Amino acid sequence: MAFSFADHKAPMLAGSVASITGQAASTGVVLAALTALGANQNQIVSVIFSMLILYGVLSIVLSWRYKMPLSIVWSTPGAALLVSAGALNYGFETAVGAFIFAAFMIALTGLWPALGRLVTSIPKPIASAMLAGVIFSFCIAPFQSLKDFPLIMAPVLLVWLVLYKYANIWATPVSMVLLFTLTALQFNITVPIDQIWPTAAIVVPQFSLPAIVSIGIPLYLVTMASQNIPGIAIMKSFGYEVPFRPVMLATGFGSLFANAFGGFVANLAAITAALNANEHAHKDPSRRWLSSVYGGVVYLILAAATGAMISFVIQSPREIVLAGAGLALFGTIVGAFTAIVEEPKLRLPAVIAFLVASSGMALFSVGSAFWALAAGVLVWRWLEFRANRVA
Repeated sequence: MAFSFADHKAPMLAGSVASITGQAASTGVVLAALTALGANQNQIVSVIFSMLILYGVLSIVLSWRYKMPLSIVWSTPGAALLVSAGALNYGFETAVGAFIFAAFMIALTGLWPALGRLVTSIPKPIASAMLAGVIFSFCIAPFQSLKDFPLIMAPVLLVWLVLYKYANIWATPVSMVLLFTLTALQFNITVPIDQIWPTAAIVVPQFSLPAIVSIGIPLYLVTMASQNIPGIAIMKSFGYEVPFRPVMLATGFGSLFANAFGGFVANLAAITAALNANEHAHKDPSRRWLSSVYGGVVYLILAAATGAMISFVIQSPREIVLAGAGLALFGTIVGAFTAIVEEPKLRLPAVIAFLVASSGMALFSVGSAFWALAAGVLVWRWLEFRANRVA
């Protein structure tokens, strides 16, 4: 079939918008996570460069192979969880060991579907409450920053609110561009020439059981519950049956490539998946897979700019970076709070999970994300048991 620009114009635009907006919205969260875990600037560049290459390649190959718009990204909620884990001071190499565990668990889910069913057996309100608690401190950061940076944060929040009403998809990326533009102007930030090009450095992992429990297990659960499972549901709503086993195997084992350079895990896109799967990507559903292919190409192009991007952000005030992460997570926390109150009988367990997660507590060197899930499930099962006894 001869190449027709008209046939490729819509998917090219949809894929580019999905990749650029998704990247602009989530990079601040990932940077905050890696910094909290103790990664240095070279390691941060290595992580983001390798992960962009990974999900650029996976998006292209999987979409072409199965002729459906399979967009592969990193988990923004998972990255937010990693920030809270930074308070445990495991060290970056130990965190990478936990990433490897999470990657193997994703691959194992592809080989053993019962594991995926076990994850989905955790009530959505409890899993959402844990996620809301983990990202809560980020979501209040934009408002906390108003005190010290009013000339930056006030216009950014105003632009976000206006665009959220009239052009929702652009609210976060445009606000992020404005945030860092104003930051660059106020603090006169420039990027040294020797830091423009990205580099990749091997990270030798260290394995620790407390780190696996605190980071590996929650990262796996959040990735499945907030990315892979919703991503599959969104794709199904557009008439696509995601090949579960191949995608889990590809993202799980593919993540090991990123793990070698300090990266965490790759997964199906959830929110941005709709951009590549709806009618704007192509009138013909059988041709929408092209949008994810073009999106993958954009990721590969963005990978080349990793060095300059990280150099710029590293020079920005930490409060500004956290505020940017919070902007990116506004939509996530709204969805999480909505899920918390969906089922009246699960509201108390969900609220308990939220409070435990947002407390930042750590017991036996295990972080709050794990204890939030444990507390929520325990309260849920106790109330169920009491209800059955009374009946």
